[in-house]
Amino acid sequence: MPHQVNNLGHVFGGEILSMVDRAAAVAAMRHAGGPCVTVSIDRVDFVEPIYTGELVTCTARVNFVGRTSMEVGVRVVAEDLLSGEKRHTNTCILTFVAIDPNHRPCPVPPLELSDPEDARRAREGQRRREVREELDRELRE
Repeated sequence: MPHQVNNLGHVFGGEILSMVDRAAAVAAMRHAGGPCVTVSIDRVDFVEPIYTGELVTCTARVNFVGRTSMEVGVRVVAEDLLSGEKRHTNTCILTFVAIDPNHRPCPVPPLELSDPEDARRAREGQRRREVREELDRELRE
């Protein structure tokens, strides 16, 4: 919509991040079976702009599960409704934590790795987690 774009007719990045966060939250809550909160947006790659009038679709998927946390990947696609052309415009990785009624972290079920693609995503998510933890340790020293 016009109020969501800049003077170039490109959708504001913050608008996209809002949609991404909501899509990722749904994926996290479905997996956890309860409320979840955003802990971090670890990575956002803006591949191409999204223009006024395009339909935006966010597809979210849980990539990796820790004890109480989940990494969720979101793929954003823009579609020109007149031509039907679809473009991958953004990829985002977010981390969520499941919370109990007291708003404290609570355990989440393990991720079912039903095919090689799921296993690959889980390995990559585990590696990203290790890198984040290692960087956090380095920065504290």
